Amino acid sequence: MTPQSKTKHQQIREDIENQIRSGALKPGDRIPFEHELMAQYGVSRMTVNKALTPLDEGGLIERRKRAGTFVRLPRLDSTVLDIPDIQHEITARGEAYRFELLSYTIRKTGSDEERELAGNGKVLALTGLHFASAKPLAFERRLINLEAVPQAESVDFTRQSPGHWLLGVVPWTHVENQISAQPAEGQTALHLRLDEGTACLVVDRRTWRGTERITTVRQVFDGGAYRLIASFDQR
Repeated sequence: MTPQSKTKHQQIREDIENQIRSGALKPGDRIPFEHELMAQYGVSRMTVNKALTPLDEGGLIERRKRAGTFVRLPRLDSTVLDIPDIQHEITARGEAYRFELLSYTIRKTGSDEERELAGNGKVLALTGLHFASAKPLAFERRLINLEAVPQAESVDFTRQSPGHWLLGVVPWTHVENQISAQPAEGQTALHLRLDEGTACLVVDRRTWRGTERITTVRQVFDGGAYRLIASFDQR
């Protein structure tokens, strides 16, 4: 289709899409208001809406009531078979990362889950929030086997996330991931700033070093901001 034969809504859509894909408009940037686009292109509101709708449906923009239209923040992708470093993934996309430690407890094992991890030893129990661009991305509940990783007891997890520290310090030989979906509810919904019932992606992970269990963690992600990708190599 030649430029002369393009309809106005196609021209507007392509202009905005090209700016997004070229980086001229970055994630989080506001796109001109509808009345500004109407004046710029000399078209009706219906034409502007017809241009923006496929960009919204295609995941390139986000239309917010009373706030305007913005370039959508990219969803984070991770392979199912790996142990993703959330901090690395977020910063690699150019977004600000922060981990907020909510609770920290060292105790003798008591529950079945704790005894399965550390026998009759001690565990470090942590809860925290991962933030991407100042917005909560994931709520985490983690247990670390202090018999296997005694140095974790002296780490300041207000300065780095436990997952990031473990990946850098403790080699693992086996990982087991269980992925499910659940609606946001209770404290999880509150921490993630989500409405009750919002779809969340849940990852339950266990890691080993040889026959020794290292950690068990449950991470609940805002389902609209994170996805897991299964990746296999043919042997």
